[in-house]
Amino acid sequence: GPPSLSSSPPQVARSQGKGIFLFRRLKDIMDWRKDARSSDDQKDEIPVENYVAQRYIENPYLIGGRKFDLRVYVLVMSYIPLRAWLYRDGFARFSNTRFTLSSIDDQYVHLTNVAVQKTSPDYHPKKGCKWMLQRFRQYLASKHGPEAVERLFSDMDNIFVKSLQSVQKVIISDKHCFELYGYDILIDQTLKPWLLEVNASPSLTASSQEDYELKTCLLEDTLHVVDMEARLTGREKRVGGFDLMWNDGPVSREEGPPDLSGMGNFVANTHLGCVNDRNNQLRQLFRSLQNQKKASS
Repeated sequence: GPPSLSSSPPQVARSQGKGIFLFRRLKDIMDWRKDARSSDDQKDEIPVENYVAQRYIENPYLIGGRKFDLRVYVLVMSYIPLRAWLYRDGFARFSNTRFTLSSIDDQYVHLTNVAVQKTSPDYHPKKGCKWMLQRFRQYLASKHGPEAVERLFSDMDNIFVKSLQSVQKVIISDKHCFELYGYDILIDQTLKPWLLEVNASPSLTASSQEDYELKTCLLEDTLHVVDMEARLTGREKRVGGFDLMWNDGPVSREEGPPDLSGMGNFVANTHLGCVNDRNNQLRQLFRSLQNQKKASS
């Protein structure tokens, strides 16, 4: 088999693939550390760089022989208690160059960031390198069947919730603030999702018309959920393209109080990569809210 890629330590708080490099052997990491230290004569003046070490996933799921990752949007309205929404739309970002482990220095093979891929010689601005999540979900269902896809997407829900719970206590919780995160997820050949990173200020620059529409709708729906005009009741489980995923506990797709006995079929209120008829939903939502106000006054 191919040699193992032990680690890829990107520098902390960088973006667009800057500062990422790969090692094949643990010994190479030790040599790199020695080199970094010996060249560092003015130790006191140079600040210490922080790195994140991650195992390289050698068996990424490929489509058309190309590696990709997923960008998914999660809106956190509060950390204590945890209240998080999941956006239905997102995209898969593809590499332009076919995947191989024999050229680990080729960034166009291994890094899916658009900022990297758009400088590739075979990048077509019209075609871009993105698939909308709906298309990706349909593709997987046609190849592996709907049950496998449900399992994968439920594993991804688990990643979103567990990652937020793991930092719940250390993040300053201010009820006047919200955070929109861009999650990067890699899927391997066994259809297991891996969390690559969580971006605190995801790029809102559009690389195509489809991308532009997604991001303008994402921003509009974010403001609907933030609800500065106080038009919502606070009990909504869906606002535009956002579905309430966690509200101090799991949120059920079914109406009524949550069934915590474990007897009923609990289905999470998440619809990632599903149909997103957000305009229609928003029209109905605000119409029913207006009617409620009129009735109560």
